[in-house]
Amino acid sequence: MTTSDALVIHLANQLKARHWLLASAESCTGGLIAGACTDLSGSSDWFDRGFVTYSNSAKEEMLGVDSQLIARHGAVSEPVVRAMASGALAHSRAQVAVAVTGIAGPTGGSADKPVGTVWFGFAIPGRLSSERMLFSGDRAGVRQATVLHALQRLVELTA
Repeated sequence: MTTSDALVIHLANQLKARHWLLASAESCTGGLIAGACTDLSGSSDWFDRGFVTYSNSAKEEMLGVDSQLIARHGAVSEPVVRAMASGALAHSRAQVAVAVTGIAGPTGGSADKPVGTVWFGFAIPGRLSSERMLFSGDRAGVRQATVLHALQRLVELTA
């Protein structure tokens, strides 16, 4: 069993115990968080839906992220990831949401936002939080580290 599998099982048990549903809003991971969750049989009991919002227009259309927020701060930013998490809740039946937006590389980085920069947004009942991580490695490594971090924090926040 992989670390990801173990985290998903733990998360599933916690969400089911609270009768909560999870939604994901993913940019740089392209649905890998939703994929990890739905790899577990019976995930429809606790996983509501996943939004793959890779483009800025998808973030706006599917999650209701304000285009001015993206223009002002960039897609890879704290305000945008918080809006993504809130939008995932607003456009689903979930009580819990995770959102990720980042630069997986190998291109797209800058001095302010180097490759490996990922913003996370977490919405749980009564709380919206966000954090920035900087992961090393190639594109696949950054994406996998993002999935593992998202799952780990969800386990912690829903405990």
